[in-house]
Amino acid sequence: MTAALALGATTASAQDLVWARYGDIDSLDPHRATSTLSMQVWDQIYDTLLAFDMDGTPGPNMAKSWEVSEDGLEYTFTLNDGILCHDGTAFDANDVKFTIDRAFGDTPSLTKTSWGPITDVTVEDPLTFKVTLESKFGAFLPFLADSFSSMVCDTNTADTFGSTTAIGTGPFILDEWVKGSEIVLSKNPDYVNYGEPWENDGAPHIDRLLIRTVPEAQTRLAALSTGEVHIAEPPFDDIEAIKADGELDIMVAENTGQDVFWEFTVSRPPFDDIRARQAVAYATDPQMAIDIIYGGLTNREWCPVARGVFGNDQEFCKQYGYEYDPEKAKELLAEMGYGPDNPMKTTMFVWTGGNRHKLAEIFQSQLAQVGIDASIEIMDIGTMNARVKAQNEDSTSEEPGTFDMMTWSWYDPDILYQLWHSPGAYSGFQNAELDAMLEETRTTIELEARLEKVQAVIKYLMENAVHIGLYSPGWEWVFAVRPEVEGFKVGPFLHPSFLDVTVTSGG
Repeated sequence: MTAALALGATTASAQDLVWARYGDIDSLDPHRATSTLSMQVWDQIYDTLLAFDMDGTPGPNMAKSWEVSEDGLEYTFTLNDGILCHDGTAFDANDVKFTIDRAFGDTPSLTKTSWGPITDVTVEDPLTFKVTLESKFGAFLPFLADSFSSMVCDTNTADTFGSTTAIGTGPFILDEWVKGSEIVLSKNPDYVNYGEPWENDGAPHIDRLLIRTVPEAQTRLAALSTGEVHIAEPPFDDIEAIKADGELDIMVAENTGQDVFWEFTVSRPPFDDIRARQAVAYATDPQMAIDIIYGGLTNREWCPVARGVFGNDQEFCKQYGYEYDPEKAKELLAEMGYGPDNPMKTTMFVWTGGNRHKLAEIFQSQLAQVGIDASIEIMDIGTMNARVKAQNEDSTSEEPGTFDMMTWSWYDPDILYQLWHSPGAYSGFQNAELDAMLEETRTTIELEARLEKVQAVIKYLMENAVHIGLYSPGWEWVFAVRPEVEGFKVGPFLHPSFLDVTVTSGG
């Protein structure tokens, strides 16, 4: 039985492209999910006011121009004329207001804070709208180029929106979502590419994009080999063999904005003591671990903001980082009263996929060598986020605090505010001094001055050992591609594009 038939999937025709992924989306509604799996589907159905170029700089897209008031609190945008929603209605400034008002509504967007301190959206005419901010916001324009700001047509009022219906303006139209199995998208014949950094300015070349959920890596690889699937994340253990065989192309995305790091439960022992956090940092050798598991597919990451993101400077961050030094780790543990007969006990949370469980086992062994007894719990990312949050809200528990191999992906250093500003900080590390510093990273607009504010926060987080960088990129960044597929590209911050893709026969 073939992989496609086993899934009960749609039969693909000559100009269909089949993309297999390990998991399904959470929602078709860009206000109701935060996962990369969801975001990459929104990229196909919706579009954004601005668009990133290949260097990650935002520029015009659906909005062809904008003006900013002298005080930096009012942004007036002009839309391109002629943009159509998938139901044939015109996209205009009312749809923009609908999208933003909805993000701040009674059931707000999960990324509401990322929109910034918006107080009002005014429609001046069908192609002109004004956004008013309460205070300056340095990440406002970059956010308008990200998938989480996807523009939603105001005809999306049915209760089924996000589950079985989704009306956007993007290059593909939703035909069907069979949860846990397949998403079927057909090309939007009316699509115009105003700003995305791709060669094709019009509708996609392929007729349909079939996005299939295939959890098992070896099943994805088998389907790639037979041609049932055109693009998929390959098993990491087989990548060298795939390269040697030459049947499939391996594409490695760059500037993904992804950051994998140690995060600690600082609300109770042992990680309420900085020495415990530093001991973990000194005891683990990320470079050795990623060399073993990923080879040259990822990089040691020193910074709390990932490579490709404004503020990432490896040399600056390394000054405040923790080089592998197991003897120093032992000294810190001894100061805390731990020793060979009294190891520091803790639990390491790790989320599934991407061979992270193998990384965790290497780190577990390294920790054991200095006297840290770390058990491993593996879970999906949603469960891990909830567990981490619950751990930090329960400061009275007598159970030892945990730490986790946390992962976040973002396009701007505003991720620091979202992760560490009170009261939402996952780790429980919250204080007024850090909050004030984080607020300055948002309200400072001029780039050089903003960089100084961002670096001050980076230095603070690293000196307090609450964010210990491990590696970047970290998930869903490697693609195996069939030879008959041409034009597949991945933009900055892990946005796959199928606009230039063609599928030739005889591959």
